[in-house]
This record gives sequence, structure tokens and C-alpha cells, in this order.
Amino acid sequence: MLKFFAKYKFFALVMLLLSAVIITLIYRQLDPTPKLPVYQPSMVTAELVDTTVQYVRKYHKVDDFKLVNQNGDTITQKDYKDKIYVADFFFTTCQSICIDMAKSMQTLQKEFKDDEDILLLSHSVTPDIDDVPQLKKYALEKGVIDSKWNLVTGDKKQIYNLARKEYLASKSEGDGGKYDLIHTENFVLIDKEKRIRGFYDGTNPDEIEKLIRDIDILKLEYLPKE
Repeated sequence: MLKFFAKYKFFALVMLLLSAVIITLIYRQLDPTPKLPVYQPSMVTAELVDTTVQYVRKYHKVDDFKLVNQNGDTITQKDYKDKIYVADFFFTTCQSICIDMAKSMQTLQKEFKDDEDILLLSHSVTPDIDDVPQLKKYALEKGVIDSKWNLVTGDKKQIYNLARKEYLASKSEGDGGKYDLIHTENFVLIDKEKRIRGFYDGTNPDEIEKLIRDIDILKLEYLPKE
């Protein structure tokens, strides 16, 4: 018996290696490239979502908008066409969470500085205060690269609708009235089809590292098909 196994030892090793290769190939077929979820309003904590869209289960996309950036340029979805972007909501006079959020946006800007597919979009929630000169001042203080990162102002109700009905990012109630104030730490990852692919705490460095990794995962979806 021992002589028999000794005679076919080489053959057995070859078969073992071949089996390992086959198993690995099968596993890769069953375990494809990781893919981020596509978030619908019904999947998000109810308090973050306006009641008018709370039960939407499919086809949710960020609607078009028309706002003005730190240079006085009109910004719409056309400026983000075929781009992956990260959106947040802030105000320039905020002395609490917005300080850390700005640092996180600076981290993202540095990380993806040379990647033309990745953009940033920060919406002011106090547009009456954050006019174009104020946004420009803030942009210069934060080292904003105009081609990478837009700070936008505009109609308050439109911005609040974006936060509650489109980006599903704010716990605050209200529709942008005089005394309404959105104050959210949420960063929202948007894909090239304007779908939500992730939510992140913009004040948490670990969450920002996760966001960076998730952007890299999302980019894989747009690689040319073999």
C-alpha cells in the first residue's frame, strides 16, 4: 500500500494543486467585486427623510438643482454629470460640527485632487448670510480648489428640500422657513447616476477613511467592461 502511494505521490500533488485552483476560480465567480448598496428613502432612518418620500422603495435619484457657488457661477446637476460626488450641508459661521466637517472635506479634496471623476458639493443652510462674497472668503480660508469643490448658496427652501427629500441627510424638521436650521454631520456619496450609495459622519475620521475606501469601490463599477 505504501509503495502504491509513493508511486503516485507526484500525481496526487498535481491533482491537489489543480483542485485548489479550480476552487479558487469558483469562489471568485461566487464572490464578485464588492458593490455598494443603492439607498432608497424606505431604507433610511425615517427621521432623516421627508414624509412625502419616506416610503419610496426604488428609482430614487437626486433631483436637479440651481444654486450659486463661491465664484458667483450657477451650479446645476450638469456640473456633476458623469461624476461621483460627496455632498454635505454647512454654514460658514458655524463653530461646532462644521469645523470638523470642513477638515474632512479638505481630506477628501487632497485624496482625490487629481481624480477628475470625484467632486465635492457643500450646501450652505444659512444662504441669507452665506452670500457669494462670504462663501469666497470661506473658500480661500479652507483652501478650496474651485474645480474640485463647490460651496453653494441660493433659495433656502430649495436647499432644505435637497437635504430632506433628495439627499435624505437631515433630522431637522421644517421646510426652510425663517427660523428653520438644518444642522447635520452627514456626508452623502452620490454615484454617476445621481443615486445615493452611502452615508458617513463627516466629523469622524474613521468614517472618512471608510468613505475614501467606498469611493474606490464605487469607481470599480465604472471600469471598462472586459
